[in-house]
Amino acid sequence: MNTSSTLNTPSHPTALIAEDEPLLAAALQAELKKAWPTLDVIAVVGNGQAAVDQALALKPDVVFLDIRMPGLTGLEAAAELADEWPSGEAGAPPFPALVFVTAYDEYALQAFEAQAMDYVLKPVQAERLARTAQRLQAALAQRRSGPSPGRPEAAGMDATLAQLRALLAGPETQAASERLQVIQASVGNSIRMVPLGEVLVFEAADKYVRVLTESSEYLIRTALKELLPQLDPAVFWQVHRGTVVRADAIDSVQRDEAGRTRLRLRARGGEQYAVSRVYAQRFRAM
Repeated sequence: MNTSSTLNTPSHPTALIAEDEPLLAAALQAELKKAWPTLDVIAVVGNGQAAVDQALALKPDVVFLDIRMPGLTGLEAAAELADEWPSGEAGAPPFPALVFVTAYDEYALQAFEAQAMDYVLKPVQAERLARTAQRLQAALAQRRSGPSPGRPEAAGMDATLAQLRALLAGPETQAASERLQVIQASVGNSIRMVPLGEVLVFEAADKYVRVLTESSEYLIRTALKELLPQLDPAVFWQVHRGTVVRADAIDSVQRDEAGRTRLRLRARGGEQYAVSRVYAQRFRAM
């Protein structure tokens, strides 16, 4: 990993590269130099959390995110970056253009082809990267000219968040007949069969998922991303990267002065949970 502190200036657009394979990061940087000589790569980082931290610190115009990185994936890093980005504040910098970098993956290609966000394949292909550079330059030029009357900056951010939601949702959920009905949780030397109708919250906790009912809590060794496709999306709503809540268990939703959204449960003493900016759109008044 190496970083530099070149300042962002209007005449020199800036970029951050997040790639856990140093040789591939160097290859992408070299090809970008050919395709877009005026682009300053101001940081190269090796994992998703570093990408979020450096992007928040340096405010680049473009962020290249490897899809598969240790810790946060590229998509998860993008969602966290969107959550932490200081949009809405006076003088806040525009949210960076996102480009996802991926090895060939059928799902990823199908997903990105349907979205406005761009992607490049590994190993980097010069012709494809040149098209990406052209699209980015056009987008940045439009940004510098100011938001058009019919597409204000807030609408652009909303579109980015909508694309992230679609990408994070992944493949379609399983058919109703294949959906999970019971959670099998270890309790001492026995297995407790917890009907899904009793579950209020699924919450990621390291390598486990906490399963919360009105009066109990269980830990299961199944990743949240594996559980999600087995849940009815009309019943269980993802509200944060690590939190899924039963919709009819939500009592109220509030926004604080900083614009952060939190929901409150009807049960469990009114426990509260943070709502990611990516998923906050779900809670707009009808």
